[in-house]
Amino acid sequence: MGRELTINTEIITEFEDDSVCYAVAALQRDMRNALSDTDRPGVRIRLEHGRIPEECFEIKLSGDELQIRASSPLGIIYGVYKISREFLGVQNFWFWMDQKFIPQESIEIPENYIFVSKPFRVRFRGWFVNDEVLISDWSVDRDKKKPWEMVFEALMRCGGNLVIPGTDKNSVRYRKTASDMGLFITHHHAEPLGAEMFARVYPGLKASYAENGKLFRELWKKGIEEQKDLKVVWNLGFRGQGDCPFWAEDTKYDTDETRGELISSLIRLQYQMVKEQNPKAVCCTNLYGETMELYQKGFLRLPEDVILIWADNGYGKMVSRRQDNHNPRVPSLPKKNAYGHHGIYYHVSFYDLQAAAHITMLPNSFEFVRNELAEALRRGADDYWIINCSNVKPHVLYLDYIADIWKNGDADPDRWVSGFICSYFGKKYTEEIAECFRNFARSSIRYGENEDDHAGEQFFNHVPRILITQFMKDPESSAEEFLWAANFNSFDKQIEWYLQLCREGCNRYEKLLSQCKETVLKLPKESQRLFEDTIMLQTELMYHCCCGAMYICRSLICGLNKDWLTAFYFAGKARDEYLTANASMRKREHGKWHNFYRNECLTDIKQSAWMSESLMGYFRILGDGPHCWRWQRKFMDSEEDKRVSLILNMKNHLTHDKLFELIKEKWEE
Repeated sequence: MGRELTINTEIITEFEDDSVCYAVAALQRDMRNALSDTDRPGVRIRLEHGRIPEECFEIKLSGDELQIRASSPLGIIYGVYKISREFLGVQNFWFWMDQKFIPQESIEIPENYIFVSKPFRVRFRGWFVNDEVLISDWSVDRDKKKPWEMVFEALMRCGGNLVIPGTDKNSVRYRKTASDMGLFITHHHAEPLGAEMFARVYPGLKASYAENGKLFRELWKKGIEEQKDLKVVWNLGFRGQGDCPFWAEDTKYDTDETRGELISSLIRLQYQMVKEQNPKAVCCTNLYGETMELYQKGFLRLPEDVILIWADNGYGKMVSRRQDNHNPRVPSLPKKNAYGHHGIYYHVSFYDLQAAAHITMLPNSFEFVRNELAEALRRGADDYWIINCSNVKPHVLYLDYIADIWKNGDADPDRWVSGFICSYFGKKYTEEIAECFRNFARSSIRYGENEDDHAGEQFFNHVPRILITQFMKDPESSAEEFLWAANFNSFDKQIEWYLQLCREGCNRYEKLLSQCKETVLKLPKESQRLFEDTIMLQTELMYHCCCGAMYICRSLICGLNKDWLTAFYFAGKARDEYLTANASMRKREHGKWHNFYRNECLTDIKQSAWMSESLMGYFRILGDGPHCWRWQRKFMDSEEDKRVSLILNMKNHLTHDKLFELIKEKWEE
């Protein structure tokens, strides 16, 4: 007979570290959620030092004690969360997936229970909380810091040990919180050493190292000083004052050789500054965008022990990213058996004003992700993984999947997805739900010839806005911002090509949405809401955005043919689809999620709606301006009144919205 965990279980620790205290408090909270009141005593949990490999742990039932042994606070923390997961059933993303708990009086621990963890496959592994516009505008229990604590806790439950705790100001604001919880801190590739951006501190000066090198060095020195008491993987580099090359502003560096020479010299300087403070410090640098191209051409010379971070293109493919219409797709992995230390920067969320996924899941499959990460490991990129997790909630599935790979080196997609669904939804309808999730990537639209050229929700929001803008500016010329996908020399051909993809998307996501609607009706009530919050919401967003984009195309085609009234009508249809998508998103803001999507400003579906309405106004002016009474009378007046025009209009001019509703009622009868 084993021992039991009960609400009366006492936790005793030999570790005084703040991070262990946080994990203990989390375990006590988990026990309150999973265990009911009882007078029965519980087994003691003892956290103690042991000769265990770094970050590993051992759990053993010994008499009346469940002992967790580790040589480091991180090992103890992972052991604590192992108990929470295995015995209390608290999953890695319990907070983000609204896991429901049915309290039990006690939970038995098997007699002679012992568990010994294995070393992680990846040395440094974690998340970049980037493009964090949702969680930055959201609070839990009126606490702005709480969402960030829940991000960091989920990361540690996944076995993470490294984080970029936000972008720009957020990275400074939350790095102590992340550090206090036990995580290593690292930095955005545009913010070397975690120092303040030059342009923020000196807005009136040119961000030129040649002109203001002393000021740059002072900022770097200050950044090092501010983080000297934290666990840091120091990111070295030199880019522009945004996510761009430094030579965009400092144009004197006009050759690859001069650019590479400056970056190399400054990385060596930053390296020396860090090593003076801590000779054992770990340093890394990102081979991202223009930096990778310089490295591949042999223009970067770096210290040998610096971890080289190779980046995917934002769509999960380990090639250089597309920037505007430039897409060289340079392979972005070290050569086999390459010397040195290597890692990856990998996106499950991306923002590029083109076709990426930010508020929906990665549109490429788990099999695809598995293959890319397996190849990274084969090439020796196992020193450092930083995953762009964005706002976490839309991307939980892929974040948890990748965590399994950084832990074990591999994870079978089909078995893993089924296990994930079972953990949060229960066993009864696991396969029906899992198939809906799998079909999300299968439903995605392919806009190019490459295996990763699948469209996220931005493709059906940013592209229509590009086309609307082009029509208003110059409908005789193709949209230059859209040549990366639709490389045609005429605007109408771009629209026709895009329209076919949108129609296909509407059909595919309509089928998936029907599948979701059938599935949700089978589920017990407690699972329905979670299903609606996750896969069903993301399918609704893709479906309605596809339809909105399709109607924009039809509107613009009518506009090119000067059929202004029909163009107005289809622009109104597009606006309605985008408003429906936005409403679907805001409808999922129940309970603690109140206002979670309020600041959805990157894909910005509501912007697509008001740009569609702007197009309505544009066509109304072209077709019914300047006085705008003919269309109103056409749809309001009787046949008799239409023929009598003694007074042009007897009623106030209708808003675009009211006029559209009137036209829609008449035409769709």
